[in-house]
Amino acid sequence: MTSISLDFAHVTHWVFDLDNTLYPPEVRLFDQIETRMTRWVMDELSVDEAEANRLRVHYWEQHGTTLAGLMREHGVDPHGYLHDVHDISFAQLDPDPALRARIERLPGTRIVYTNGSAPYARNVLAARGLSDLFDGIYGVEHAEFHPKPDRTAFEHVFGKAGITPKSGAMFEDEPRNLAVPHAMGMKTVHVAPASVPEDHIHHHTDDLSGFLAQVLNEPFPEATPAPTS
Repeated sequence: MTSISLDFAHVTHWVFDLDNTLYPPEVRLFDQIETRMTRWVMDELSVDEAEANRLRVHYWEQHGTTLAGLMREHGVDPHGYLHDVHDISFAQLDPDPALRARIERLPGTRIVYTNGSAPYARNVLAARGLSDLFDGIYGVEHAEFHPKPDRTAFEHVFGKAGITPKSGAMFEDEPRNLAVPHAMGMKTVHVAPASVPEDHIHHHTDDLSGFLAQVLNEPFPEATPAPTS
């Protein structure tokens, strides 16, 4: 077995973030959501675009997400917000049969946990050909609208999903969202183009499917022989 497969040999609870984790970041799907979030803040708070973007950065830094900031500082109802900002096109997403096959082979419980909404997550999974792979799909609504990286959010979702952190692994593109899972005893994998040297990150990959192949101890494909003249 490879060192990576050995490191995950005890894992029977697999937790996957959604955006920029179960699809490649170069798709830039989240750009559409950010545009709609900015517009939503502009309309709700009657501010211009520059101020809306400043507030969104403030909310993200202080509260974890734009929605959390809107709820805590302005008492915004989350349901309409979640529906509106996730009303986007999924046309740029393609199915990934190799990723599907590898997730399907992971032993035990598999869930998706996103700071977005569960209906939005289902749309993304359908476009990626990843539907029906997971034992549960959890959005911020399942965490009583507490966002990652709050420990309360993880406790809500892991409790509902029956996740045992010490036999779990978390895959996530946002480094700060891995700190609590690490503290809870999970294996943590940062899925992003560039690595971030943090003590709470066990592994980094820019290729989730390829990393799961190593977790599953899949044999490396044989090299294709060079053509002969």
